[in-house]
Formats: sequence, structure tokens, C-alpha cells
Amino acid sequence: MRTFCQPLLALVLAWSLGAAAAAAGGEAAKDSPGELLYNGIRLPRDWPPRAAALAGEPMPVPYLQNPPAVIPIDVGRQLFVDDFLIDRTTLKRTFHRPQPHGANPVLRADKPWEREGKAPFAAVFSDGVWFDPADRLFKMWYMAGLFGGTCYATSRDGVRWGRPALDIEKDTNVVLRGWRDSSTTWLDYAEKDPARRFKMATATRGQGRGFLLVLRFSPDGVHWGQPVAESSPCGDRSTIFYNPFRRVWVWSLRSNTRGRDRTYRECADLAAGATWQDADKVLWVGADRLDPHHPNPDFAGIVPQLYNLDAAAYESLLLGLFSVWQGPENSECAKRGIHKRNEVLVGFSRDGFHWDRPDRRPFIGVSEDKAAWNCGNVQSAGGGCLVVGDRLYFYHSGRALGASFWDGGASTGLATLRRDGFASMDAGADEEGTLTTRPVTFRGKHLFANVAAADGELHAELLDADGKTIEPFSRANCMPVRADKTLQAVTWQGADDLAAANGRPVRFRFYLKGGALYAFWVSLDKAGASHGYVAAGGPGFTGPTDTVGEGAYRAAEEQARAGQ
Repeated sequence: MRTFCQPLLALVLAWSLGAAAAAAGGEAAKDSPGELLYNGIRLPRDWPPRAAALAGEPMPVPYLQNPPAVIPIDVGRQLFVDDFLIDRTTLKRTFHRPQPHGANPVLRADKPWEREGKAPFAAVFSDGVWFDPADRLFKMWYMAGLFGGTCYATSRDGVRWGRPALDIEKDTNVVLRGWRDSSTTWLDYAEKDPARRFKMATATRGQGRGFLLVLRFSPDGVHWGQPVAESSPCGDRSTIFYNPFRRVWVWSLRSNTRGRDRTYRECADLAAGATWQDADKVLWVGADRLDPHHPNPDFAGIVPQLYNLDAAAYESLLLGLFSVWQGPENSECAKRGIHKRNEVLVGFSRDGFHWDRPDRRPFIGVSEDKAAWNCGNVQSAGGGCLVVGDRLYFYHSGRALGASFWDGGASTGLATLRRDGFASMDAGADEEGTLTTRPVTFRGKHLFANVAAADGELHAELLDADGKTIEPFSRANCMPVRADKTLQAVTWQGADDLAAANGRPVRFRFYLKGGALYAFWVSLDKAGASHGYVAAGGPGFTGPTDTVGEGAYRAAEEQARAGQ
């Protein structure tokens, strides 16, 4: 075998943290008396980490080098994007990328106000795409006309988008006018004040001091109040996101220490944290030597840079969407009439700061067809992705050649991925493989898996601290799983549930033949609710986490029919 190195119910989360603390031991707590996270990771006392420089090397990830002795798994589906959960395995990991939707682009610059200014533009430049459970609508905020303002669109199914006639500017879907660059719109489920349910931070030009982010609030995402705060100076492509695992807002700020890279600023209150001194923010992350270079030989020598980093909580980790710039610079683009090449790569974080980026292929890339709507400068959407039944929806912008201005011609597209489908642990048809987890604890009762084994077979067993099978949860008693489902119960003869294993460190061992295992989790109920985060939401979810399990799949089917 080869070795591989908000919120839940308060009671469940508190128990998880307490169990992890006890499992980690008193000595570990003395050595690292920082915050204890939901997954057993102990942060250092001095947080966030400070670096003197970004060296252009892949970011070290401390929790992968030294994982917790016991990992609580009560929060979310447990994904196999890294080795955090894996003690040993003979399965092979495969990374997957979303596929373009056949209806792309799902939003074009068709309206006069989207074609004003230097070039047509109807695209997310971060901005945001969310599913709002209040009125069961997909909602999109996007730049209309290059730098021209922000518009709002809605959809029943996430594919067919309409522009509602609003009362801001008669017979248009404009919600904000004025010069803008990057912007982020966030649906804040934790906000207690209804007037602040939606938050928007827009990069604009400051008074002779570069760029700043202007913060506004809204009760409905349409009617935005006057600015409540203006940030300290920052770069133009700066964004925000919320980390619900630690209940902090993060300012993802463009900086230029090694070309384009990112500086990190966290705060509990978004408005109060809008201003800062240099000591209040830290160097964070940039592109590194593993990132892709421009395929054009004329530009292949350009060192990649990190143009933007959007992030969102998905299940049990933070999902990072890295817009990696490959050149050329704006002056060369203007001279040649081409777009700068940005492609979206993916990364994962379990502590909210350090990023593991094992797959450096473009997650959402440009088209090499020069006539395509997305042949240049692809950018991610705020909110990360949406959970729509058994699929993840990734909205993104793309730019076409032939616009009146080289940096315009932008539309919005959609790419979809299997739910939890970032990485799978695979076994061939001819030989069974195994995967054994590190010690874990849980409060749930029912084991579920995301597995593709319609022509194969999956079994599971439960092991104690000494590696001995805990009866009756043996492989022999496990009912074989022969299915391709993103929510599949795993059961044993002789036991109604896993309650007997609650509260003590155990290991799961999975046996797989002829299939792919994407995730597992232990749910409190038979509907399979993971109590993990669902990024920008989706049909059936009533808040930031999955409390409904199978109900979300039914809701997605109903939503799709309503959109037809």
C-alpha cells in the first residue's frame, strides 16, 4: 500500500470542537494555544501568518504536513481533494474539471445600456451569482457596459436569464450607475438586520490615491443604500468573501509585491474593517512556478501572476478560484488588439488561509477558438458556485475578439461539475482497492457516499483505534453499493445506524472495485443532510448549509421544470 501524506447546531459544533481538543491532547494545546477549528486543526497563536515576501514557490500547507491526530467530521461532506483524511490507500486520485453548458453564453450584452461606453459588457467581474431561498430565484449581479455600472438579472433554472424592469432607471435592470472595476455582491445569511441582507463592495477610483472599495448594503439586492464605508487604498481587482467556519470577512486585496498577487485582511465586521493600517493586512498568496504560461511563443516567457482570488465555503472546506494572468500586459494587448489571458484555476483550504492547489490545469479556461465568446480573459463569479441537485454550477465571464475596445466584448457563461466532483479516488474493474481514513469522530448516525460504481461495487467497514473491525460494521455485513449517485446510503446488516460509534475515534475503510469515490459523510438523519456549506446556495436549501439532504435534489428538479 502507499501512504498519503453558519454553523451547525451549536451543541453539535461545540461537541466536535471539544472532542477534537481532547483527542489532540493537552501538550498540543500548550504548544499551539491558538483557535481550534471545526476539523481539529489548531491555528497558531499569531494569526494570520506573516511572510516577508512571496517567493514564487507553491504555498506550504501546515495542516497537510501535520494533520490532527483525530479529525471531527460533523461539518459537511468529506472530500478527497487532498490527503487530509487519508491514512493509506491503493486507490488512484483523479482531478476533474467542469464542462461548458450547451447554452453558453447564458447572458450576452444585448441591451443598449450594456453596450454603452468603450465596449459591450454583460459579465460577472466577480460580482455574484446566488440562489435566494426567500423567493426561490437565481440572481446575478454583473457589469453592464465596460466600467459602466452594475445590473441585476434573475432566472428560474439558472440557465435562462431575464432582466427585470426595475425602478432605479425606468425600463432597465440597472441597480447602480457610476464607474466601477471589480465588485463583489454577497448574500449574507448570518445578517440579523434585514436592511443589510445583501452586501456589495465595489472597486472604484479614489481621490488621487489609486483605488478603494466602496461598501453598500441592500435588503433585496436591488435597492442599494448610500455607501456605509470606503476602504483604505487597495488595488483595482480587489474582492471580499465570508469565511463562515471562523465567522470572519476576508478582504482579498490586489497587491503588487511580485507583479499581481494578493494581500489578506480579516475582520468580524465588514464595515468596521474597511479601513486598515499596513500592520492590519498580510502578504497572502501569488502565482507560482507551477502555474500555466501563455501558449503563444511570443508570450511564453512571461511569468504568471495572480489576477484575482474569489473564495467560498463548500461543504467542509474553502473553495478558491484563482484567476491566473498569463499576459501580455495591457499595452501589448492594445497594440495587437487581443485580450490578456486569464484562466481560472482551483484551490482548497481547510484553515481559511493556506491553499493546496494540486491540479494546475485550467479549471475554467479560455477557448482556443478565436471566434468563441470566451477566447480571452476568463474570470470567476463571487459566491464560487451553486449546488443544483447533483451538479455544481460555476458562472464565469469570457471575452470575445472584435469589440470596439480590446478589453471589452464580455459575456457570462456557465460550466457544471458533478456535486463534490473536484477529485475522485478510483479503482479499476479488475482489481479491488482500499482507502483507510485517519481517526475521525462524529455525532451522526447514517453513512453516505458520493460514488460512481454502477458497474462496480463499494463496501465499507468501521475500525477501532487498534485497527480491529467494530462489529457489526464489517465488510461482510455491509450491503454492497452498486450505483452512480451523489447521495447514496451505506448500510450494514445487523445495525440500524452508527450510533454505537458516536464519540470515539474510529476509522472508515472503503473497498472499491470498478468505480470512483468522491466523498463520504455521516449524517444525523436518513435524508443525508451533510450540515456542510453550500457556497452560493441552490434550490431546496434554506440557508448557508445543507440541512435537507435528499430534499434539495427534489427541489432542483422542480426548479428546472419551473424554468422551462
